[in-house]
Amino acid sequence: MITAQQALERLRAGNQRFVDGQHGNLEAINPARRDQLATGQEPFAVILGCSDSRVPPELLFDQGLGDLFVIRVAGNIVSDDETGSVEFAVQAFNTPLVIVLGHSSCGAITSAVDALEQPDAELPTALRSIVARVRPAVESTLAQQKNGQEDRAALIDGAVCANVRASVEQLYSQSELLATRAGQGRLQVLGAQYGLGTGAVEFLDDCA
Repeated sequence: MITAQQALERLRAGNQRFVDGQHGNLEAINPARRDQLATGQEPFAVILGCSDSRVPPELLFDQGLGDLFVIRVAGNIVSDDETGSVEFAVQAFNTPLVIVLGHSSCGAITSAVDALEQPDAELPTALRSIVARVRPAVESTLAQQKNGQEDRAALIDGAVCANVRASVEQLYSQSELLATRAGQGRLQVLGAQYGLGTGAVEFLDDCA
């Protein structure tokens, strides 16, 4: 199995191909590859991303069948189900890299902003649960803005990054397996943000 750094470089290179419109992994979706994977898989990275239809990890990282173990949920939130899914992939396949992937103009973050601005607005019960999980990221971003006067778009973008960071921290704090493997140098959990307009993925250290 490759290292976390090697896995990260594969993701970076694949995203650059996507940005450039050069798809180099088409052979990874052919029938021979499908047959090969029928008996097992060895994904090199786990992606916990948003369910947004514009953010398909396999495409934006230019990867094929069997390359990525993908978990998608609105707002890329972390609950027991998401943590358990990540743990499954890490334990079953020794996957060395986990990426929490947020994106610009996230609907879940926008809904949380709306809920702060219109506290009396009605939301479906299940959606309220998602909004409640991303709301702390919105509130912390709002508190950091100068006098709370920055524009709405800046608030949403900042909250997207804050929410990604929070999800990374939650994976470590909620999972002894992930924390232990990270401490042993066998795993990295990183955050990233995808730009809908640019197609580029910025990793956590590059986020604002």
